Amino acid sequence: MLETQAIGLAVAFTAGLLSFLSPCVLPLIPSYVTFITGMTLDELTTPGRDRRGVLVHGVLFVVGFTLVFVTLGASATFLGALFGYARRWVERVGGVMLVLFGLYLLGIVRVPGAGREWRVHLSDKPLGYLGTLLVGVTFGAGWTPCLGPVLGGILTLAATRGSVADGVGLLFVYSAGLAIPFLGAALLLDRFLGGVKRVGPWFPWISRLSGALLIAVGVLMITGSFTLLSSVLDSWTPDFLRDRL
Repeated sequence: MLETQAIGLAVAFTAGLLSFLSPCVLPLIPSYVTFITGMTLDELTTPGRDRRGVLVHGVLFVVGFTLVFVTLGASATFLGALFGYARRWVERVGGVMLVLFGLYLLGIVRVPGAGREWRVHLSDKPLGYLGTLLVGVTFGAGWTPCLGPVLGGILTLAATRGSVADGVGLLFVYSAGLAIPFLGAALLLDRFLGGVKRVGPWFPWISRLSGALLIAVGVLMITGSFTLLSSVLDSWTPDFLRDRL
């Protein structure tokens, strides 16, 4: 069971990183950072800038969208628990949904209206730190379609977890995968701007990698091999390391 949970957490964290690298998040990081801090791009890339202020605003932004994702994870797990008597079928249906999400990211399946943006646009940020927290909540609540398939996949995985705590943990780790590089980019924006240009040509492959990850997890869920995979990984774990876990 612990190995299965560890695999789920690893998938969630990887999905968070891939969400950060998606084409409708990565290029907009400078806009978000300038918006939540109230600083210009020149001020943010000037030596001696207020790193503490940038970090505080960045953390509050992260807390905002994490609260939304964790709430969604708890809700998904609770709904999945209502069908606990048919957990195997819930897992199979969830696996099919993950495969469909993956095929969508690969461009094989087209979903009408899936490309529509449901973002909540804020023309003016409310003042202060509370405003930054609100922007983070808004980001978490309304940002699609780029986060949609990957986030939907992690929520589907959360729905098959055994407890609400497991579902919350999955979405917390997913949020961490999205949050850690965001905070790094905010603090090192000058270096980040140079790196984005090099990442740009890889955007289609990042989307395909996300799709492949969801399909792989979906197939494991459909075939009931998630537990089997954890058993295989457990057999590969050295005894001295297993004793410490």
